[in-house]
Amino acid sequence: MRFDLSDEEWAVLEPLMPSSRKSARTDDRKIMNAIFYVLRTGIPWRDLPERYGPYTTAYNRFNRWSRHGLWKRMFDALASKSRDSLYLIDSTIVKAHRAASGAKGGSKIRPSARAAGAAPRRSTRLSTAKAGR
Repeated sequence: MRFDLSDEEWAVLEPLMPSSRKSARTDDRKIMNAIFYVLRTGIPWRDLPERYGPYTTAYNRFNRWSRHGLWKRMFDALASKSRDSLYLIDSTIVKAHRAASGAKGGSKIRPSARAAGAAPRRSTRLSTAKAGR
């Protein structure tokens, strides 16, 4: 499917997966595909397509792997293999064009009645409160 790992991608990730347990468990590749599907599409876990198995299995495995630091270890291992792993974009250094801040030439604001010279209205509650003193 569109979001599933290719054979080449799985060949890189498989050695990083935790060793198998004594009891049989669902295929790690299928679970990894399910997790990536949820993360890429943004759907709720409950809406996971049936081809990935029960959503609870994928959800529980995602949380367990997170607690045990698997995602961090995988990221570190993949980043160490990449020559460009140290590049990142920090939004504090990104400059916007001056038109993005509403500088001259931006959208025009219509003058309100107040700017046109109308006197500001007083609320009746304020007027009544002062009169009662």
